[in-house]
Amino acid sequence: MVNFLVNLVNGLSLGSVYAIIALGYTMVYGIAKMLNFAHGDVIMVGAYMSYVALRSLSLPPVVAMLLAMVVCTLLGITIEKAAYKPLRQATSLSVLITAIGVSYFLQNMAQLIWGATPVNFPADFITLPSIELLGGQLIIEGATLITILVGAAVMVGLNLFIGKTKIGKAMRAVSEDRGAAELMGINVNRTISITFAIGSALAAIAGVLLWAKVFKLEPTTGAIPGIKAFTAAVLGGIGSIPGAMLGGILLGIIEIFGRAYVSTALSDAIVFSVLIIVLLVRPTGLLGKPIQEKV
Repeated sequence: MVNFLVNLVNGLSLGSVYAIIALGYTMVYGIAKMLNFAHGDVIMVGAYMSYVALRSLSLPPVVAMLLAMVVCTLLGITIEKAAYKPLRQATSLSVLITAIGVSYFLQNMAQLIWGATPVNFPADFITLPSIELLGGQLIIEGATLITILVGAAVMVGLNLFIGKTKIGKAMRAVSEDRGAAELMGINVNRTISITFAIGSALAAIAGVLLWAKVFKLEPTTGAIPGIKAFTAAVLGGIGSIPGAMLGGILLGIIEIFGRAYVSTALSDAIVFSVLIIVLLVRPTGLLGKPIQEKV
């Protein structure tokens, strides 16, 4: 029972990170109708920036995370303006190829700046003490607890932002019907840029939280978390914010339980097998809605 609870907590922690990353994917797809496959590399840049802030600038962890968020926000806006805005009316294949190009560009720039050799993320980045439950049988590490709490705060905050603010309502309008939103006076280009900015800031948070647990950081390590988070977004229903949250949490739990009770080597295969089964039963994902085509 204790092992089950330990794995469940670890799954929630990992799933929270996947959910934060998946939110960036699903927001961009839901509003701009494009898949930003360079999102995983924005995560990597955020982790490197926090590493530089901690090691080279000796900044406190919270300030390091804020700096990473600022840099990734500016990076997200730049990527959208330079790479994706000219492709507003282009085919999905053109956008996909561009996203792959941006991904490789970021990886190679990171390699030029920081080198190809993996660096060790500071092990003392999160100094929150561990919590002992069940008479000391269940120990929740500080890094695990803070990841779950930050993940929950991000999900709640983003839901409130989308539902209550003027910009959030503009995002929902653009997502529903871009042409009608523009006729109603909404600046579509500005709304899409803000979406990229928010998604990239979330990527920075996820990058810091992920590598504060994994410790090893290199230019290509954003690729696999990015793919898994995209899988989480599809699992929950691409374009659905609650779906991205649910998909991320489920993906993290499935991965951790797969490692613990089946095989470490097969944990990724189990994750993608579950995705295939869900999409066979429900092609739009768990919380996705079918799109009505007008002819």
